Amino acid sequence: MQERAARTRQAVLEAAADEFAERGYEGASLQRVVWRAETSIGALTFHFGTKTALAEEVSAGGHARFEVCLAELAAAPDPLRELRTLIGALARLAHEDTFVRATRRLEADRPGEVPPLTEVWLPVLRGLLDRAHGAQRLRPGVSPEDAVALLAHLAEGAMAAHGATLDSTLDSTRDSAWDSVWDSVWNVVLHGLAAEPA
Repeated sequence: MQERAARTRQAVLEAAADEFAERGYEGASLQRVVWRAETSIGALTFHFGTKTALAEEVSAGGHARFEVCLAELAAAPDPLRELRTLIGALARLAHEDTFVRATRRLEADRPGEVPPLTEVWLPVLRGLLDRAHGAQRLRPGVSPEDAVALLAHLAEGAMAAHGATLDSTLDSTRDSAWDSVWDSVWNVVLHGLAAEPA
C-alpha cells in the first residue's frame, strides 16, 4: 500500500511539474494535473492538500536537482573555466529538467514562499569569482562584485535562452547550435574578464 501511495505521489509531482512549467501557477489546473497523473483529485489533495503546497513541493524538487547538478560539477584548476562549465550546466538543466523549468516559472508567479533558485547557484558563482580574483585571473580593474553582477545576468539569460535556441529543430541540432552560440558568448565574456596571460 505504501509503495502504491509513493508511486501516486511521484506521478502527481511529475504531472504538476509539467503543468506548472507550461502554464505557471495561475494557469495551472489541478484537474489537468490529476488527468496527467492518471489519478483522482482526492489522491492529489491527500498528498498535497492545496495547489500552493503542490507548487512548493515541485519547487523543492527543482532546488534539489540544481544542488545535485552543482555537486556533480568537476572542479577545474582554472576558476574561469569552472565558471563557464557552471553556467553551461545551469542552462542545460533549465532546459532539460521539468522540475527546474517549473521552479523558474513558479518563481515568476511567486505562489506562497517559493525561494529563488539563485540561492542555490549564486554562492557557487561568487566563490569561483573570489578564487579567480585571488589567483589574479581577473583583468585589472574588474572587481569580483562587478563580475558577479555580469555573470549572474549571463546565467539567467542563458537559462532562459537555452530552450528557445532553434526550438523547432531536433534536440541534437538544437544542442549543437546552443553549444556554438555559448562558445562564442563565453569567448567575449572571457576577453572582458580574464587577465592577460603572464
